[in-house]
Amino acid sequence: MGLVRKEGDGRLHLESTLMGESLMDKSLIASTVTDRPRRLMPDVHVVKVGGQSITDRGRAALFPILDEIIENRRDKQIVISTGGGSRSRHVYSIALDLGMPAGVLSKLGASISEQNALMIALLLADRGGIKISQDDIPKLSSYLMLGCTPVVHGMPPYGLFEEPPDVGRIPTHRTDIGAFLLAEVLGSDHCIYVKDEDGLYTADPKKDPTAKHIPEIALDDLMEMDLNDLILERSTLNAMRNSVHVDKLYIVNGLKPGNITKALNGENAGTIIYKK
Repeated sequence: MGLVRKEGDGRLHLESTLMGESLMDKSLIASTVTDRPRRLMPDVHVVKVGGQSITDRGRAALFPILDEIIENRRDKQIVISTGGGSRSRHVYSIALDLGMPAGVLSKLGASISEQNALMIALLLADRGGIKISQDDIPKLSSYLMLGCTPVVHGMPPYGLFEEPPDVGRIPTHRTDIGAFLLAEVLGSDHCIYVKDEDGLYTADPKKDPTAKHIPEIALDDLMEMDLNDLILERSTLNAMRNSVHVDKLYIVNGLKPGNITKALNGENAGTIIYKK
């Protein structure tokens, strides 16, 4: 690869496929589409442990879930991603009252998710738990081959650069989509969400006793329903529309023993959202 002067351009370019091209050109962007980019670590299971739904409940809820994950770690590669929970909501409330923009709320929310990652990693310290930062993702394969169970906080690193939401100031990209994006970049075909409900409902079953359980549903059908409330962040569903690798989301009730194991084995233990 050398320097060339493009005729009629006058500028020196490094010779390459995209030499001198506009990265806004629609036809150029279309030419970069591939059937399947490389799957970096396709056998890794990203398991997102809810913050408010699980971690905030303390040892009665969290300890059995960690035991189940470690039991499966014997023959499966698992990365734990953490939610923020009630403390995130508390700091969001304060920041909103102080007039902070979405980017500041995103930064604050990440610190809470990281606290939960630290606690879970230390709870698993005697069984291979290790807290990693998002910059440590390239080291995942080494940690897993050593028998570790990496724990990473779920908030994606948008931070102060969080894009303004369509409505309000709550960050669009929170811990659900963070776990999804991790699974996508690793090349996994699924992501597992551990909650305190039996999956997806037509409404919040804690508030609406008439809410109906949805055991499985196609992504497009779910988007078309435009439910008022969801068990997952809407940004996760939007991102899944363009995903290359992740084509299934498992939502399980971690308070019921065995559900995580079923999801790790590809069974429906709550709700499966899938791409057609």
